[in-house]
Amino acid sequence: MHVQKSFKGEIKTGTLYLVATPIGNLQDMTFRAIDILKSVDAICAEDTRNTGLLLKHFNIDTKQISFHEHNAFEKIPGLIDLLLSGQSLAQVSDAGLPSISDPGHDLVKAAIASGIPVVSTPGASAGITALIASGLAAQPHVFYGFLPRKAGQQREFFESKKSYPETQIFYESPYRVADTLKNMLPVYGDRQVVVVRELTKLYEEYQRGLISEILAYIADHPLKGECLIIVSGFDGQSSIEEHVNQNPLDRVQELLDAGYKPNQAIKKVAKESGLNRQELYNAYHGLG
Repeated sequence: MHVQKSFKGEIKTGTLYLVATPIGNLQDMTFRAIDILKSVDAICAEDTRNTGLLLKHFNIDTKQISFHEHNAFEKIPGLIDLLLSGQSLAQVSDAGLPSISDPGHDLVKAAIASGIPVVSTPGASAGITALIASGLAAQPHVFYGFLPRKAGQQREFFESKKSYPETQIFYESPYRVADTLKNMLPVYGDRQVVVVRELTKLYEEYQRGLISEILAYIADHPLKGECLIIVSGFDGQSSIEEHVNQNPLDRVQELLDAGYKPNQAIKKVAKESGLNRQELYNAYHGLG
């Protein structure tokens, strides 16, 4: 366990502040966040243009340093040097809490390794904000952020998470929500889901229902704006039971589409359905 101490006469390092910013409504900015952004020596911003608008709104003239996923590796050593020299920095993302879906985590690790104090400021977070108003169980929950984009990788991901009891939180593009739910439905079954769009903004909307119902709704009402998908956890109605009456070869193909290798899929289906694995293997390969 590392406990940082400073002594009289010792050169103190600066502090790395992780500052939450609004996710759509500027009134969600906290007084403390504004004070910190005004007082630090520089602000490490994911997009200096986007953060510049925020700073202008609150009359903050602190200089910015561009810090994003494409330059983080080369920027971190210099930022650590600034902190070690006694300068304090604030790190912000375009919206919400930093270090979740941006490179802030790497900067935090480097700061801790160098004995630099790291202070987080509470504030807007899209995942938790949407969860507590979703109507689904807030505890336990698990946050996954953005899903894999390819259909096969998505289905494989869902296969690995389908038995989790926690409510699951995902970020998703409005253009991919329908495809994501279509990939989720055969794996998770027709669970309760909430699609949230434009959180904290003028057209904020919660769509609640079964996956099939949400798919039917958004087919006629295309989504716009940033979206979250919140899915109820596994409730004991085993998805394995759902596959008992399914044609075993169809189930094998379903798993292959989800990214399983043939032998893995055959082994899994044999276990689900109580079939002899060798017999299923022979049937799949057309052997006598």
